[in-house]
Amino acid sequence: MSNIANAFKDGTAFIGFVTAGDPNKEKSIQYILDMAESGCDLIEIGIPFTDPLAEGPVIQQANLRALESNINTDDVFDILEEVRKKSDVPLVFLTYINPVLAYGYEKFFSKCNDLEIDGIIAPDLPFEEKDEIDEIAKNHGIDVISLIAPSSKERIQMIASDATGFIYVVSSLGVTGIRNEIETDLEVIIDEIRNVTDIPTAVGFGISTPEQARDISKVSDGVIVGSAIVKIIGDYGENASEPLKKYVKEMKDACR
Repeated sequence: MSNIANAFKDGTAFIGFVTAGDPNKEKSIQYILDMAESGCDLIEIGIPFTDPLAEGPVIQQANLRALESNINTDDVFDILEEVRKKSDVPLVFLTYINPVLAYGYEKFFSKCNDLEIDGIIAPDLPFEEKDEIDEIAKNHGIDVISLIAPSSKERIQMIASDATGFIYVVSSLGVTGIRNEIETDLEVIIDEIRNVTDIPTAVGFGISTPEQARDISKVSDGVIVGSAIVKIIGDYGENASEPLKKYVKEMKDACR
C-alpha cells in the first residue's frame, strides 16, 4: 500500500515536478526538500532521459542539464535516498519506460520499495500495455498511475475503473509547458471519472499561476505543476532555493 493517499487527506494536493540531478546531485536533493518543506504534498521525480517525448522545451533542457552532469538511474536513487533521510513526503517517478526496462523491472521496483517511492507515471506506456509492469510494481507496493487525456473520451471510465494511487488528468493536448489558458472542460472529464471511482484526480500540463491553481482546485483533488518549477531551477541554477520555496508556497496557498 503506497503513501499517496496522505497527499490528498487535507484538501487539494499541490504536486510539484522536478528533474532529478538538475542542476547537480547536491542541489537536486536540496530543491526536493525545499519543495516538500514549502508545501508540496507529493513530488514527481523525473529520471533524466534523452528522448522525453511528452515534454516541452523547459523540461527537455532540464533533462539535458542533468545528463550533462552524468546523472544516471543509480544517481537518481542516491538522491532520493538522501531525501528520505529528512522527509517522508510522498514521491512518484515520472519517467519513460525505456530507463526502467534498461535498469531491470524487478531491480527498479525493488529499489523503489526500499526507498518508499510510492508510484510511477510512464507517459509512453499505453493503458493496454500497463500489464508489462503492473504486477511487478504491485508486488513491491508501487502504484502505476493512470493518465487520462482530453482525447481519451470513451476510454475514460475503463481507465479510471482500474486506477490506483491517483489519476493524472492531462489538461491539454500536446507536450508539457506553461499555458496562458486551460480550455479543456475538466469538470466533465472529472465527473465521468468520479462515476466509477473515488481515486483522487490531479490535473497537470500547462498550470503555472496561482489563479490557474485556484480554479483547478475547485474541480480536482490535486494540482500538478512541472514546467514552471523546472524553469525556476533553469533560470537560477544553484541559487534557486529561495525563489523555488516562494513559488511553491504561493501555489500551495492558492490550492487552499
